Amino acid sequence: MAEVLALVKKHLGPHAVILHTRKYKRGGILGIGARQVVEVTAADRMEVKPRSATRGATPPAPKRREIEPSAGDLIRKTYHAAQAELQRRQPLRTDTATVAVAAAPSFANAAPAPVPSAVVKLAPTSDLTHEMRVVQRMVGRMVSQQRIRENKSGERSDLPEKLFDQYLTLLRQEVAEELAEEVVGKVQASLSSSQMDDAGAVRQAVLGAVAGFIPTDDDTVKVQKSTDGRPRTIALIGPTGVGKTTTIAKLAATFKLRQKLRVELITLDTYRIAAVEQLRTYANIIGVPLHVVVNADEMRQVMQKCRSADVVLIDTAGRSQRDDPRLEQLRTFIEAADPHEVHLVLSSTGALSVLMDAVERFSAIRTDRIIFTKLDEAVSFGVLLNVARKVNKRLSYVTTGQEVPHQIEPGRADRLAELVLGGGV
Repeated sequence: MAEVLALVKKHLGPHAVILHTRKYKRGGILGIGARQVVEVTAADRMEVKPRSATRGATPPAPKRREIEPSAGDLIRKTYHAAQAELQRRQPLRTDTATVAVAAAPSFANAAPAPVPSAVVKLAPTSDLTHEMRVVQRMVGRMVSQQRIRENKSGERSDLPEKLFDQYLTLLRQEVAEELAEEVVGKVQASLSSSQMDDAGAVRQAVLGAVAGFIPTDDDTVKVQKSTDGRPRTIALIGPTGVGKTTTIAKLAATFKLRQKLRVELITLDTYRIAAVEQLRTYANIIGVPLHVVVNADEMRQVMQKCRSADVVLIDTAGRSQRDDPRLEQLRTFIEAADPHEVHLVLSSTGALSVLMDAVERFSAIRTDRIIFTKLDEAVSFGVLLNVARKVNKRLSYVTTGQEVPHQIEPGRADRLAELVLGGGV
């Protein structure tokens, strides 16, 4: 129906609405080989007039409110036009479904009379790369004419073409529109006119601007000794299913095998026996002790036992951000351990609303760093930039797969900026 609605809007205008649909069979012999046809009755909503209570009275015409479209709106509005251009360029397949679209008259009179149906064949849009090029070209032409920005002197100037290409890349990567605006604004203010004509220079400037919005943690490359005489204590918290246990095993292997530190593991995840056994297996392979803690008092006792270690890593049970009692229990565990660092682990595959909800719910627990996991499964990376910008907590690590001890790396702003601009994991 989405394609049908697109066709209706194409023929009748952007305010068209579907009034009625009817399905029936057409062609074939004795019902064999018949093809299903959907007949759609539609009308321009702005031209439809409701019946007046007084015969002959004409209701006032609805007022149209002019709203300046945003760049994101322009891309969405141009999408169907791009599909139409593709259909004109590509031959129609003979096995596509047939849709009959009928234009309905005004409701000012009696019941609408039958109107001859126009049969339209919908061609599949399989060439996504070509389709996006068409969208970019068409939106580029539209924005170059309609989207005008204010520079520092208050004069009106068009967004340069090379910079606009990078702006589109940010939007395609699902970077929030206001953040994309801020990025290109910084770049436009920093580059000269000649530099704006250099695609490489513009891209490097955009990379720098994006990286500037991502605070990172310099302590992740090499673990720093604590100043209070205790082992460096690091706790991982976060929602269920984000990969905390695998991530903490990778950190334990990195510290023990690569940095030659004395590492001890603590797990609070007694709700899932399989999780404890999984971490125990990792601990045995890496050669580090594992302690299982069930309450805050045990946490304090175990922390005393681990005083000879260089690093103590604490794995916590996954908590639903909607489970307030469990979050409160987790907070008491963290307070008893008093870690030097608390890392909130978030999955790169989550939607922005889900990630921000997790950030808000876990804010009741002291958090000073973020870990993004599953970068290899992410469809786009703009969401990560949105989260990093809104939360403004240091990015400590990212993970790019399930392999232990590999596929983990310190969070680097330039690395994430490359991903946001379309680089591969």
